[in-house]
Amino acid sequence: MEKKGTILLRRYELGRMLGQGTFAKVYHARNLKSGESVAIKVIDKEKVLRVGLIDQIKREISVMRLVRHPNIVQLFEVMASKTKIYFAMEYVKGGELFNKVAKGKLKEDVARRYFQQLIGAVDFCHSRGVYHRDLKPENLLLDENGNLKISDFGLSALWESRRQDGLLHTTCGTPAYVAPEVINKKGYDGAKADIWSCGVVLFVLLAGYLPFHDSNIMEMYKKISKGEFKCPQWFPPEVRKLLSRILDPNPNTRITVARLMENPWFKKGFKPIETPQIEQDLDDKMPVSGDVEAAFAADIEGGSTNTAEGTTSSMKPTCLNAFDIISLSQGFDLSGLFENEMNLKHQSRFTTTKPPATIVSKFEEIAEMESFKVKKKAGTVKLQGCKEGRKGQLGIHAEIFEVTPSFHVVEVKKTAGDTLEYMNFCNHDLKPSLKDIVWTWQGSEQKVQHQQQPPPPQPQPQ
Repeated sequence: MEKKGTILLRRYELGRMLGQGTFAKVYHARNLKSGESVAIKVIDKEKVLRVGLIDQIKREISVMRLVRHPNIVQLFEVMASKTKIYFAMEYVKGGELFNKVAKGKLKEDVARRYFQQLIGAVDFCHSRGVYHRDLKPENLLLDENGNLKISDFGLSALWESRRQDGLLHTTCGTPAYVAPEVINKKGYDGAKADIWSCGVVLFVLLAGYLPFHDSNIMEMYKKISKGEFKCPQWFPPEVRKLLSRILDPNPNTRITVARLMENPWFKKGFKPIETPQIEQDLDDKMPVSGDVEAAFAADIEGGSTNTAEGTTSSMKPTCLNAFDIISLSQGFDLSGLFENEMNLKHQSRFTTTKPPATIVSKFEEIAEMESFKVKKKAGTVKLQGCKEGRKGQLGIHAEIFEVTPSFHVVEVKKTAGDTLEYMNFCNHDLKPSLKDIVWTWQGSEQKVQHQQQPPPPQPQPQ
């Protein structure tokens, strides 16, 4: 057990324990560099390996990095030691929404505001192909300003998890909040199942008790399957009507998020949240994961190396030392351990034997073909899209690192725009266009074929 005052990987000072489960404990902690409060989730690696939950942990990390939104608890960093995995997450000091409801029903305006924030965040998750599958007041936290934050994505599912019939088939969640199609084990649409759970949450906020409740769990399941619930007399007529549309046992006729957000009762005082700048700010906070053991001796926040300053005409790449090379190698990349399978990384690297001028020219060609604006400075190339996407214009940053005079590493990452649009651009436009200069992409098992391309030189430790 971690003790209060323990300095974790020279980065965080642990405080009191906030909560614990079978495989993890959550502590309040202080970032030694910034002084900010964070929550550190400590997972026992041996326990999760023993019970086969490592895939669930991987999924939770991938999902939390994909759904960055003001009403979702944010993951700042993932670290590890030989025996533990550490999540450094946003500290939400207001506690669980459940604690508020436990004291009694909420006023209509307060309940509506929480419900609006919940639906806005759930809609964002669904736009990323993520389904939470365990929405309930215990997993909804409140910050110091009373804003709702969705937490605990351990049971979440990604779009890729669906079978060929397009449905999810894992029965999970908390019984009282689970949609009837999940209970019936016939396959279900994750988005529609989440909407049902949101409806149960709304009922609980306004009533102070569950819509489907019975001491006999099988009887409760029967009520859920038939959609049998009764609204208390103080519910406004428009809320009763809305709940009948949300808690519809037939997923095919159940209201969608889009239609729900057009509902007059829901829209009252609703202010949609714009996320591009918030997403970018959080991208800047997300460090490049490096050598796990090296984290004890070096500060790797913000990446393994700093960009050298220079004029726009100078394209001299940043030089890498021995520690940088180790940190960039796949074997020490903790994010690769969790995310290679999901292919959800917001950045990637490739190696090349081509000189910087050739690399830059290739990016300029891509920019011209795809109508991007180009800025060059000190070993970096910035591409700025002209088309408006879901989250504004796409921005891409490529930085060139020199390992030896004849061998370079190029790191490519998103700086603005929608993550899924960036991933599609990389897979369908960027990577095919760069194939003539790439030696290998990090994480790929097979080298890209190239005429008369020599093997990369072995860098000598400095």
